[in-house]
Amino acid sequence: MGECTHCTRETPALTAEDDVAVLFDDVVGHEERSRYGQEEEEEEEERGDEQTEERIQLSSRDDDNDEEARGGDVSRRGRATLCLPAFCVTAERASSPAASAREEKPKRCPGLGLFYALLATVLFSIIALLVKSIQEVHAIEISALRCFFQILFILPMLIYHKTGFLGPRDKRVFLVLRGFIGSNAMILLYYSVQHMPLADATVIMFSNPVFTSLLAWIFLKEKCTIWDCVFTLFTITGVILIARPSFLFGEHLSGTKGTDHIKGAVAGVAGAIAAAFTFVVLRKMGKSVHYYLSVWYYAVVGLIESVIVVTILGEWKMPNCGRDRWMLILITVLGIVGQSFLIKALQTEKAGPVALMRTVDVVLSFFFQFIFFNITPTWWSLAGALCVVASTCGVAVRKWYSSSRKELKD
Repeated sequence: MGECTHCTRETPALTAEDDVAVLFDDVVGHEERSRYGQEEEEEEEERGDEQTEERIQLSSRDDDNDEEARGGDVSRRGRATLCLPAFCVTAERASSPAASAREEKPKRCPGLGLFYALLATVLFSIIALLVKSIQEVHAIEISALRCFFQILFILPMLIYHKTGFLGPRDKRVFLVLRGFIGSNAMILLYYSVQHMPLADATVIMFSNPVFTSLLAWIFLKEKCTIWDCVFTLFTITGVILIARPSFLFGEHLSGTKGTDHIKGAVAGVAGAIAAAFTFVVLRKMGKSVHYYLSVWYYAVVGLIESVIVVTILGEWKMPNCGRDRWMLILITVLGIVGQSFLIKALQTEKAGPVALMRTVDVVLSFFFQFIFFNITPTWWSLAGALCVVASTCGVAVRKWYSSSRKELKD
C-alpha cells in the first residue's frame, strides 16, 4: 500500500520533469482512450461541419431553383428575360429559320398602293378630258381604237404567262359576258362625256359601287344591310340633281341645253349599271381566271362589237386634225397605263382605301371642266356630286371596316 502510494505520488513528478512515458496499462489506456476520444470528437465535429455545409448547399440550391422557376414564369409571361442571349430560350427561338425569314422579309413601302391609285385616277381623268375634247369622232369608234391597242398590249402578256386564249371551259360564258358588258360600259361612258358636262358625267359614272352592292345582293345573294339602301337612295338623289329632268324641275330650273343633257345622263346611269354588272360577273368567276385573260376577252369582244355597230351606223370617220389623231392614240395608251396602276394599287392596298382615293376623280373633273371648257358648275351639280361621293365613300368605308374586323377575328 505504501509503495503504491509512493509510486502514484512520484509519477507526476517523473512525467513532468523527465518527459518519460510511463507504460502502465491504466495510464496508456487512459491516454489512448483520451486520444481516441479526441479523434472521435474531431471526426464527429468534422462530420457535423460537413453535414452543416451540405444543408447550406442544399438550401441554397433550393433557393436558386425557386428563383429560376419564378424567373421562368415571369419570362414566359412577359416575354423578357434577364439572362444572356446565348443561354436564353427566347433568343434561340428568335434565331430560328422562320423568325429570320420574317426579319429578312422586305418591308412594304407605306402609302405605295394609294400612290398607285392616285396615278390611275389622274390618268382616267385625263382620258375623260381628251374624250370630251374630241367631238368629231363617235364614242363607239373611240372604244374600238382603245380595244385594238389593248389587244396589242395584252397579247404578249398572255404568251408570257402561258394562260391560253380561251380560258377554263366552265368560265368561258362568264368571260364573254364580262367582255360584252364591260365594253358597253366604256362606250356609254364616252357617250355621256361627249353629251353632257364633264363633271356631271364623271359623277354619274362614279356611282357604280352603290349599284354593285345592290346587284350583288340580287344575283350573288350577298348580304344587303340598311346602309346599302341608304347609300342607294343618296346616289339616286344625286343623279337626279345632276340630270335635272325638265318634268321634275321645269324648264327654268333645269338649266340644261336641249335633250343632249338628258341623253348623256341616261347613258351615264346605264354605263354605271353596266360597270356594276361587270364587277358582279368578275366576282362570280372568282380568282380561278387570270386577270390578263379577263382583259383579253374585254378587248376582243369590245373590238368586234364596236366594229359591227360603227359599220351599221356608218360613223367611221378619221379626224382631219392631226391633234385629234394624237389624242386618240394618247387615250389608248393612257387607258392601258391607268389600268396597270389600278391593278398594282389593288394588289398592294385594300379595296376600301383605293376606292376612297378614286374620289379625287370627281374633284379633277370639276377642275378640268372649269379650266379647259370655262363651265362653272351649278349648285345643283355640286349638291348631286356631294350626294354621290358621300354614298360611294360610305360603301368603301363600310367594306373596309367589315374586312378589317374579319382579319382581326382570324
